[in-house]
Amino acid sequence: MKTPVGKRLFKAVILFLIGGALYLLIEAIWRAVTHAHPTHWAMLIVGGIAFLLIGAINEYFPWDLSIWVQCLIGGLLVTLVEFVSGLILNYQLRLDIWDYSGMPLNLMGQICLPLSVAWVGLSLLGILLDDFLRWQLFGDSRPCYNWSLKLRRQH
Repeated sequence: MKTPVGKRLFKAVILFLIGGALYLLIEAIWRAVTHAHPTHWAMLIVGGIAFLLIGAINEYFPWDLSIWVQCLIGGLLVTLVEFVSGLILNYQLRLDIWDYSGMPLNLMGQICLPLSVAWVGLSLLGILLDDFLRWQLFGDSRPCYNWSLKLRRQH
């Protein structure tokens, strides 16, 4: 049976806000460590979108897909969100929220390989948190993971 639209929307809004707040916190800590200017409120939106996409990984891929493959997908999704957001926020709106021009292997100063690798690692936390929240707050299935390096769990 399909979940009613209102319930799915409520769940998405709650997860968006939690993910956005955590992303904003990560950004604030990063900027405090790197002595960069304060973070921008728009990062809440960027983070909420990224968290929803990370949570969607095991909604659309098989449950037994290796957690490490899920992390790679998550890192790619967050990097894509950062790139598109950077083009909109930094290029179109000229907010100058971030500039990775000085980082190695950057693309237009909006994304760079070192931070993309970091997002792969942080995606693990996002996946685990999303699944935990869905289980505890919304009564979804208890999370079960394939921790092996094999693409899919062998039955």
